[in-house]
Amino acid sequence: MARSVSPRTLGRLMRWWPPYRFAGITVLHIAEDWSAARVRLRLGRLNRNLFGTQFGGSLYSMCDPFWALLVLHRLGRGYVVWDKAAEIEYVSPGRSDVFAEFRLTEDRVAEIRAATADGAKALPWFDCTVEAADGTVVARVRKQLYVRRKPQPSQPGRTSPDS
Repeated sequence: MARSVSPRTLGRLMRWWPPYRFAGITVLHIAEDWSAARVRLRLGRLNRNLFGTQFGGSLYSMCDPFWALLVLHRLGRGYVVWDKAAEIEYVSPGRSDVFAEFRLTEDRVAEIRAATADGAKALPWFDCTVEAADGTVVARVRKQLYVRRKPQPSQPGRTSPDS
C-alpha cells in the first residue's frame, strides 16, 4: 500500500496509525518528491517516562520508518528496501515537544543506485537528530537500510546467465 499512495495521503494515514496516534507522534510533512519528511512527538501523559521526560521508545519510534519510506519511493518499484539496523544515542532529556527532520539528497540516491547497479546489496547508514523547538539536541538516531535491485524477469526466448 505504501507505494500506491501520495506523500500527503500517507502522512494523513500515519496520523491515525495507532502506534503513532497513541504515542503523540504526528507526521507534519512528507515532500511531494519523497525527498524529505518532518515529524513531531508531543510530550504527553501517555509517552512521559518516570522522570517526566520523553519516553525513549517514542523518540526512536518517531524516526523508525522514514528513511526506508523515502529511499523506497525515491528509488522506485525496481528495488527492495528493508530496515537492517538502528542505533539511538540519548543526548539530553526531552522536556517538551520534539521534532525530527529527514532529508534525502539526490546525491545519496545516486550513490545507492550506483552501489546496487550490478545487483549487489547496499547497506547505507542514515542519520537524523531529534531536537526540541529551541534547537536542543535530545537524541541522535542512525538507521541502516538493506537495498538491492529486484531481479529482472527473464525475457522470453533468452536464457539466464545461471542456466
